[in-house]
Amino acid sequence: MTEEYSRTEEFEFSGDTLVAKIKELLHEGNIRRIIIKNEDGRILIDIPLSVGILGTLVAPQLAALGAIAALVTRGTIIVEKAQKED
Repeated sequence: MTEEYSRTEEFEFSGDTLVAKIKELLHEGNIRRIIIKNEDGRILIDIPLSVGILGTLVAPQLAALGAIAALVTRGTIIVEKAQKED
């Protein structure tokens, strides 16, 4: 029986690398949620994702991330990934 659980990873970013890093992470797959925090630890955006919506609904969020990147010089990306345990 395969059981599914999630794990989180954190990445530091500077404003100009935010969108590129998010695109890279989305390309890797298995992502359930992306949280962007500023350097003070305040959550700026929390994007829940499901497998079927990656193409259509992520595009507007990427535009929002571009706006956030212009305003935030440093921050943290928290990624929740789905994992399967055998």
